[in-house]
Amino acid sequence: MTSALQIARSGLDALDQRMRTISNNLANVNTTGFKRDRAAFVTLMYQDPRQAGAPSGADSQYATGLGTGTGVRVNGTERIHTQGTLVQTENALDVAIEGAGFFAVTQADGSIAYTRDGSFKLSATGEMVTSAGLRLAQGVTIPEGAQAITIAPDGIVSATIQGQAVPVEAGQLQVTRFLNPAGLEPRGDNLYAETAASGAPQTGIAGVDGAGSIRQGALEGSNVSTVQELVDMIETQRAYEVNAKVINAADEMAQYVTQNV
Repeated sequence: MTSALQIARSGLDALDQRMRTISNNLANVNTTGFKRDRAAFVTLMYQDPRQAGAPSGADSQYATGLGTGTGVRVNGTERIHTQGTLVQTENALDVAIEGAGFFAVTQADGSIAYTRDGSFKLSATGEMVTSAGLRLAQGVTIPEGAQAITIAPDGIVSATIQGQAVPVEAGQLQVTRFLNPAGLEPRGDNLYAETAASGAPQTGIAGVDGAGSIRQGALEGSNVSTVQELVDMIETQRAYEVNAKVINAADEMAQYVTQNV
């Protein structure tokens, strides 16, 4: 049989995982495009020596069963993909997605990753890249000598060249959506990777068929609420203390039995 010590230990392990999740959320409160995580708990297997409805006599049944829980565990951490606050930066290369979707970027090994961080820069060849130097999957190159860059809500990038009255189209930012964005695998550096749970990427024009629109001169802030995380942290701390007290009480009971029975 599972003892109270083991049950309380499982509670401590699960609450420690929740505290780490909260800590990570708070650490990324100022990370561009960060989405908060939430720990999901599930009960462990129950021990059922008697089932509800089992015969209690010739013509009677037990109205309730006799079951004992064996503890708890963290079933997973769910990433909450709600919209973060848009912060105006007035930087022409800063773009935010207002709505659903991600920017697709090409990693060093040729694989595609996805990000909500739109703080783009220009490479030595004029390509729009992330802060880590990753190129946009669709490729957008700003021509040399561009004096002004304009990015429309549908993602079309235009550049004004000195001596030319008509702006030159440099490319188009596209938005990639997933049926289950919570199923994406976080890779660090504000990047996500496709998984079987996320579904296949659906890349299209910004603002069309449910894809978010592009906002130039702005960045999406983290969707972490500091107040909510602090409340969750206090709640987790109190629950941790209670489980620790259960361990102390169970230990004292076992010690009493050993010494006096």
